Amino acid sequence: MKIKRLEHVAITVKDMDRARETWVDVLGIAQEYEEEIQGTRLAMLPVGETYIELLQAVGPDSPVHAWMDEAGESLWHLCFEVEDIEGAVVELKSKGIQLLNEAPKPGHGGSRVVFLDPASTGNVLIELAELAEGH
Repeated sequence: MKIKRLEHVAITVKDMDRARETWVDVLGIAQEYEEEIQGTRLAMLPVGETYIELLQAVGPDSPVHAWMDEAGESLWHLCFEVEDIEGAVVELKSKGIQLLNEAPKPGHGGSRVVFLDPASTGNVLIELAELAEGH
């Protein structure tokens, strides 16, 4: 498995507009795009070759909703860009790593993603993403 870079750091927020006051207005990090996936509103803010991903639950089925009940606004996960998501899944399984989803699912910006079970990674939620062409 080839990890290309730290693609993003995900942070859960209660209110996207209020969060943008800090990240965009105060820190001056421009927002590149915003979208909604699986009951979650997300905003991507580039910092060099890495992004800050702000995540807000917009429905009770959002995985962010459950996280916010436990942890509130906080760091949620680290995402690494990989070249071949299927190959990464095969390699990780061969090394005994548990995954939260073994089949890649749709992610931000048209990417395909899998999440590693924090029980296998020292209690750190890790996302692997194979980016769509042009991202």
